[in-house]
Amino acid sequence: MIPPLTGQLLAWYHKNARELPWRFTFDPYAILVSEVMLQQTRVDTVIPYYSRWMNRFPDVKSLAHASEDEVLRAWEGLGYYSRARNLHRAAQLIVQMHNGIIPASAETLKQLPGIGAYTAAAVASIAFREDELAVDANIRRVASRLFDLPDPLGSPALDTAARSALLVQMPPENAGDFNQALMELGACICLPRQPLCSSCPVQALCLAYRNGTTSERPVKPGKPAIPHFQVTAAVIWQEGKVLLAKRPASGLLGGMWEFPGGKIQPGETRQQALAREIVEELDTEILVGEQIGVFKHAYTHYKVTLYAYHCRLDGKQPIALAAQEIRWITPAELEQYPMGKIDRMISQKIQ
Repeated sequence: MIPPLTGQLLAWYHKNARELPWRFTFDPYAILVSEVMLQQTRVDTVIPYYSRWMNRFPDVKSLAHASEDEVLRAWEGLGYYSRARNLHRAAQLIVQMHNGIIPASAETLKQLPGIGAYTAAAVASIAFREDELAVDANIRRVASRLFDLPDPLGSPALDTAARSALLVQMPPENAGDFNQALMELGACICLPRQPLCSSCPVQALCLAYRNGTTSERPVKPGKPAIPHFQVTAAVIWQEGKVLLAKRPASGLLGGMWEFPGGKIQPGETRQQALAREIVEELDTEILVGEQIGVFKHAYTHYKVTLYAYHCRLDGKQPIALAAQEIRWITPAELEQYPMGKIDRMISQKIQ
């Protein structure tokens, strides 16, 4: 017998679910791509990227056989680029180890790069109708309110309590719809700020609403101050070409191309910092010229203000000390190279 909360939630979902391009399909590849893109990214942002991606890489094999630069260029602007690299590597392993067939088991899916417990459970439940509960940030918030859970976000206690409460509600052989209904409720009704309780299909069964604690759930831990870094970048010219460096595969913006540079240290001018960074990264010296512009961007855990300058070599030919590789390219070729947002803005400025 389906519990009342589950029955009301599923009835609401089947009537009101948004028509998203990855919804109402059982294609495991399409579902996997959508779930990876939706990690830490809003639906409205993902939709155009997802559509372009599926046109460019319509199946596992086409993605597996693509180059890393092709994959990162298709992902450019969506952020959190390790997701793209991991999805690319996962496709390659699916072709190599599973004959191009995406595994149905959540446990097997978790062995692939970039696929954690939530993504594995979402794909297994939606694509293969496995009885797997998927718990992400949206669903934690919903569970925290539905069951009036006092434990703070990020705590193991909250995850344990949320999973225990939701598993009791999860209908056998229909975990996929149950997971999607909870996601939809969190995305459309049970919002982080000012939840639309008057429109909630399970308002009468929500303990936080009954207890008057909706605005207090979920309990949020204190946030540390966000650091702000001052950074420089060099557009080094030689015979009509500029120098690009490919970032190391691991870490922020891994595998993306950039104009070399780095953080300004205390006591340094911007020009001094840039000259030092080029010696450290490329084992050569530069003459710093006219400023190109000032570019600002906020990442998840810090903010950056970057000062970009036209430069030319004042020493030997550079070598890649800190990068995977370096290339001299014409401004017209910049469009072909995947870059982070700030480097793309610089490239557009100099084209």
